[in-house]
Amino acid sequence: MKKTSVMKLATPLLAALVLAGCAAPELRAPDIDLPAAWKEEQGRWKAAQPAEAQERGQWWKAFNDSTLDRLVDEATAGNPGLAAAVARMKQARAIAGIVEADRVPQVGVEAGVQRGRSSPLALGLPEGTRVSPATANQVRLTASYEVDLFGRVANNVSAAQADAAASEATTRSVLLALQADVAQVYFRLRAADAELAFLNETVRLREENVRINQRRYDLGDLGELDLARSKTELSTTRSEAIALERQRAQLEHALAVLLGRPASSFSAGSNPLLTASLLPSIPAGLPSALLERRPDISAAQRTMIAANARIGVARSAMFPALRLTAAGGGESTELADVFQWSSRSWVIGALLSLPVIDGGRNRANIVRSEAALEEATAIYRQSVLAAFAEVEDNLAGLRTLAGQAQAIDDALASARRSAELADKLYQAGRSGYIDVLDAQRNLAAVERTAVQLRGARAVTTVALVRSLGGGW
Repeated sequence: MKKTSVMKLATPLLAALVLAGCAAPELRAPDIDLPAAWKEEQGRWKAAQPAEAQERGQWWKAFNDSTLDRLVDEATAGNPGLAAAVARMKQARAIAGIVEADRVPQVGVEAGVQRGRSSPLALGLPEGTRVSPATANQVRLTASYEVDLFGRVANNVSAAQADAAASEATTRSVLLALQADVAQVYFRLRAADAELAFLNETVRLREENVRINQRRYDLGDLGELDLARSKTELSTTRSEAIALERQRAQLEHALAVLLGRPASSFSAGSNPLLTASLLPSIPAGLPSALLERRPDISAAQRTMIAANARIGVARSAMFPALRLTAAGGGESTELADVFQWSSRSWVIGALLSLPVIDGGRNRANIVRSEAALEEATAIYRQSVLAAFAEVEDNLAGLRTLAGQAQAIDDALASARRSAELADKLYQAGRSGYIDVLDAQRNLAAVERTAVQLRGARAVTTVALVRSLGGGW
């Protein structure tokens, strides 16, 4: 075979090998064992279907609470943390635009004036020749363009676009977290209102009990020990109510911060959570769909794509870079003559640069980029595993809370009957006051637990929506 024929065959093959060597590697999805179904949705327990008519993304409207709707809208408009996330997203998009500008020729206009004196040698004149200073007026059009031989520009653009997409997904994640935080604090506040209403009613009953016992003690029908016990119960319940008021104030302040308002200027009216029957039932759907719904997983995926593209950028630094430049315009000692045809000047150039000795800098940069991809891949896998765990946690939470609620309803009926019987026996003189107090304490504890469970079910329902990515 002739030498020229061998060169014709070898040149394309060599070019392909070079391009393959500097290209970004093919990004493969990490090996993650996706379950076919949620463990908590197997068996007897099954979530009912929610209101599918609700617009996807506005998940809080499924709670049918106008106050919650207003709070979420206010937080979305005024929360500083969300505003900062939106600003970061705008920066990432702008950076992507800056990087994309390298794809097109850069054209500019230069205009200037300079005065100087050149040496005779520079002008090709004999030494000692008198050279007068001269003024040069110049106006020219410049252009430059990097020929993307080895994908540096394309990979850089891909990385910046993936960064912008990751920032957008992160912003959606911040928005979802803000909406969920508002809803959870709101329901905790409502649960605190319900618990506080119960404690205030208990205080009222304890006060009535003390008045009755005080009258009976004054008449000699009751011993001082029973009167002291009733006063102790009253003071203890008052203390619990005061402590709960402190907790409610903290929840109110936390809600104000989420809304972007000063805590001192925000006040939430009492709105007790009286029932959990109106809470929506949220089906988890297929586990694989979680990868599409969760914005934090999307952000991790985009970060992984950006890291992969930067491997291509790092590899391209090992190969030649070709830059084309051109300039043309007019130059004259007289400003009026700059645009004359006789004053025209132009230059066209091409610069091919190739690193020869860099002390291992480029090789180390490739290793660093590959390690960054390994890190991004590990973070992606961790995000997926954490997302699955969060959904399972909240599904288990709702299941167990529903079971607790059923059991506490049965306990509540028994405790009320026990307190009623204890009071009748005491009034009939067949038991001591301590039995009445024990029955009342037991009833109060069960009733308070029932109130707390309502709040826990509402908060866990919101947590499930959040873990599902804000939609179903």
